[in-house]
Amino acid sequence: MKNKILLPLLALGAACTSEPSGENMTEERHFVDVAAVDSTIRPGDNFFMRVNGTWYDTVKIADDQVGVGSYSFLNIPQKQLLENILEEVSASPEHPKGSIEQKVGDFYASGMDTMAINARGYSPVQPVLDQIDAIQSIPDLEAFLASEIKTSNQSLIGMRISPDDENSTINIIHLSQNGLGLPDRDYYFKTDSSTVGIQKAYQTYLTTLFELTGSPAADAEKAATTVYGIEKDLAESHKTRIERRVVKENYHKVAVADLDKEHSQINWSSIFENVGLKADSLDIRQPAYYKKLDQMLAAVPLEDWKTYLKAQTLSSYANFLSSPFEKASFEYTKVVSGQSKQLTRAQEMVQQVDRQIGFDLGQLYVKRYFNEDAKQRVLDLVNNLQKSFENRINELDWMSDSTKTQAKEKLYSITKKIGYPDKWREYKVTIDRDSYFENVVELRKDAAKYQLDKFGKAPDKTEWGTTPSTVTAYYNPSLNEIVFPAGILQYPYFDQNADDAINYGGIGMVIGHELTHAFDDQGAQFDKDGNLKNWWTAEDYEKFKAKTQQLIERYDTFTVLDSVHVKGAMTIGENTADNGGIYIAYDAFKMTDQGKGNTPIDGYTPDQRFCYSIARIWRVKTRDEFMRTYVNTNSHSPAMWRVNGPLMNFEPFYSAYDLQPTDKNYKPESERIKIW
Repeated sequence: MKNKILLPLLALGAACTSEPSGENMTEERHFVDVAAVDSTIRPGDNFFMRVNGTWYDTVKIADDQVGVGSYSFLNIPQKQLLENILEEVSASPEHPKGSIEQKVGDFYASGMDTMAINARGYSPVQPVLDQIDAIQSIPDLEAFLASEIKTSNQSLIGMRISPDDENSTINIIHLSQNGLGLPDRDYYFKTDSSTVGIQKAYQTYLTTLFELTGSPAADAEKAATTVYGIEKDLAESHKTRIERRVVKENYHKVAVADLDKEHSQINWSSIFENVGLKADSLDIRQPAYYKKLDQMLAAVPLEDWKTYLKAQTLSSYANFLSSPFEKASFEYTKVVSGQSKQLTRAQEMVQQVDRQIGFDLGQLYVKRYFNEDAKQRVLDLVNNLQKSFENRINELDWMSDSTKTQAKEKLYSITKKIGYPDKWREYKVTIDRDSYFENVVELRKDAAKYQLDKFGKAPDKTEWGTTPSTVTAYYNPSLNEIVFPAGILQYPYFDQNADDAINYGGIGMVIGHELTHAFDDQGAQFDKDGNLKNWWTAEDYEKFKAKTQQLIERYDTFTVLDSVHVKGAMTIGENTADNGGIYIAYDAFKMTDQGKGNTPIDGYTPDQRFCYSIARIWRVKTRDEFMRTYVNTNSHSPAMWRVNGPLMNFEPFYSAYDLQPTDKNYKPESERIKIW
């Protein structure tokens, strides 16, 4: 769960062109990549590999990537499009001051000037290190933490402004557990060889950061040990990712005055005053973390805290300093991900521009590459899938009529956002072509102010949580909205020229997935207005939980790498959405002329093409190191099981490909799990 729950289909980045990216002309016309199919594999044994097997066995992952294919790796051709835009707008320094082209182009140009960046070493961050050195007391430390919040550089305090879970009409402060450098709290305690390797790489990284700022080797190593020890102690208080899925147990609204009384060391009133907020109450999502932090502030020497803050600061800014810092960061990253080669500087800067001033870049992207006709067609698909979902709710045999009424009200209250925002996010910054680090800080300050300015106000329902160029889709329960950026409206998810089977198995599945998130283990706890409020009968909710438990147990059996399994409890929301999405998309597809018929195209029946498209949209191959981290930290199942898992429960798949009881993934009808 994120600070404010967003339930994404992906966590990605890609292209929206009128032609399929990276596909041959045969596939462009027929939308079935025959050359990638491994016909030696029975569909019922492993449909993911049946559709993608030949491609999977022959494709190579580039040295500077952790994977290849669609899914999150459509970002490779996508980022080339963004790079083209940035190269063009940065080539001219004559854009009007303050224009989108000037800000985007000059930020990119400032980051491309590696000679100037390298010449400065770590001097840009020295003033922050000096601030840390000047800390003489816990109040001083807390004042520094407040200054961090105002620069989007949070270390010990994880703070976000977003709707109150129980009153979605107002934005409040949410405090979440924080303070760690490793990917997850479990990484501090696991003892398998892979995790130990990551622990050592991280400690080496910390040591290198201190050495690069002038510490002798022995002192740097000692400092790294101090930082790691503090993080490990903090990690003991962290809830696991599975524990954080229980929304109600991660919502605790308290008075700031009471929190001040409870925490002897942390003066919350002073911190919020320094940040510029006058808060009477807030939501403290994981109270155990802040109780632990309060205890540690009293027990850990102030000098150790200063060492910790220096490490967090250097790590936060490492990729914006000279090349030795960048290299140190990458040396750690490659152990976690398996990526053996750094991205080019241009590729790095494309990512930074998209992350920090992405809605300005998004405006340039949409003008060049977005097909406006796609917006209406996708909206039509969304409307069709809502009708399909309504029909499925009406036919549920485990839900009472009263709960069905509430579910349908929520379904039709969902806001639909497609392509790009109606109102663009503005960046109130001055970007200097010759000052990369200062530009980064300026944008971070602007991002923090943008967040802080939301406090005490009604949520802006026009706001987007992702840039238009990103290949993703998400559902936000607090606003009861589904969002499909321009980036995902491309093949294999969507193509204007594709037949309905391909589009409904592609973007239709995505739409169905996001709609189902409104009714997964987390989304189901929010009502149609985005409030954490029970709208179920007690009996219906128990039946719902029993069905999700079946999915948890099923996915726990799926093997990813040697002894590594899918974590069913951590991925239950996404797995529920995948299993519901496939049925909702299929039922909507059956409303089309092609879906009502049985005319083959290129030898594939409509139902076979629909199932093919499901497997095609998750065509991806990743490095093992990346996958090990992914399974431990990502709420989505790996690509293979996003295909094979739902298809085990999808009855039209059985008839479309004539599955037999001897097939490895065959499940008797009594074992085919259906929720929505």
